[in-house]
Amino acid sequence: MSASALRVALLGAGTVGREVARAFESFPDRLSVDGGPRLVLVGIAVRDLDRARRSGLPAELLTDAPAHLVAGPETDVVVEVMGGDEPARTLIAAALAAGKPVVTANKHVIAHHGAELEAVARASRTALRFEAAVGGGIPILGVLVADLAANRVSRVRGIVNGSTNLVLSKMASDGRAYADVLAEAQAAGYLEADPSADVEGVDAANKLAILIRLAFGVWVDPGAIVRRPSTVGGAALGSAARGGAATGQPGISGVTAVDIAAAAALGSAIKLVADARRLDDGRIAASVLPTMVPLADPLGRTDGVTNRIEIRGEPIGGVAVSGPGAGGGATSSAILGDLLAVARGAGSTWAGLAPAGAAAEGVLVGPPDEAADRGWFAILPGAPPAAVAALPGVQLAAVAGGTVVHAPRLAFAAAQAMLRELGAPPDLAILPVDEPMPRR
Repeated sequence: MSASALRVALLGAGTVGREVARAFESFPDRLSVDGGPRLVLVGIAVRDLDRARRSGLPAELLTDAPAHLVAGPETDVVVEVMGGDEPARTLIAAALAAGKPVVTANKHVIAHHGAELEAVARASRTALRFEAAVGGGIPILGVLVADLAANRVSRVRGIVNGSTNLVLSKMASDGRAYADVLAEAQAAGYLEADPSADVEGVDAANKLAILIRLAFGVWVDPGAIVRRPSTVGGAALGSAARGGAATGQPGISGVTAVDIAAAAALGSAIKLVADARRLDDGRIAASVLPTMVPLADPLGRTDGVTNRIEIRGEPIGGVAVSGPGAGGGATSSAILGDLLAVARGAGSTWAGLAPAGAAAEGVLVGPPDEAADRGWFAILPGAPPAAVAALPGVQLAAVAGGTVVHAPRLAFAAAQAMLRELGAPPDLAILPVDEPMPRR
């Protein structure tokens, strides 16, 4: 590593990579540390050299051999913004093993291979930084591990996927069907041609797994995070083994215009909420689920592509950050911040946290089936049954598609039994509700 320059290799030149490269050209004076090295871009690995040249990237920096760029003696630090699993994982591991710090925005690789990569980084005493992997430009991971380092975190909750939040917001504001808004978001570039990773909650589960590592000190399998609401005929969400029980559709893929209108009739909104909380027995309850959130709650009023992440802990109580959760500019901001942290010798994103490995079996469970801040929401076909009106605390609202039933602070089994008695079909989804905490 040069004493006067930190030589940066950039892997990937898509939406985010182009913004990172542009920063080196547009404001190099900001990319230096007082009394330390300045950041210098020395190579850009791309899949298509001709296309990259036509896009205006410096031809003399381009290569289609990322492994050579990582291994080359002219590289001090690697920025990985290729995305996906391979070859990104292998390239990150190789750089770390060679003692070259890595900055990445790759939430998939960090979520799925975090324990392995953390072990490599610690063994080689090399920085691995991934602020950009969660929340785009929101500085949430640094807040969690540094500014809140003295806190015992009990819960992390938030909207961590801006594309799905945009879809739900447009459905609510325009009164349009899911399929119509989805197609519009795809045409505008907010969603891929295959939107499943976003709309089925996979992307949000990856981000939640990263938040869990930093909040609760363990790497969990993001594929085991609950992403499907339960149904009248299904198992409880908190069940350790749900087997082949009937469940709803993953993420927001089953949310309808009727659901959105029903929530609005109750002064609420449907949001895809990523939620992880530490249980009294040490287990971690985690989910990414369409959830009814009151509009009185700031999370319920978070619209468009904005992300909002809330942390509860002791002694802080609660703190929240919000801002642009995606996009080239926002994500490049986090990447450049991490590069400057490397230049300052700040180390890995986990900072002074103890080493973390993969979670033991049984540590990760589904969301609570009963809690002071948990209720349940479903839409019965037809007119409101008289039996429901007689139930204390149950809210009703008539909508075009039937009758909204809101059962606040009721155990899931009781809400499920009530709906069965009222003749609800077995495949009817039961969505969680984030209830306001009762005043003491």
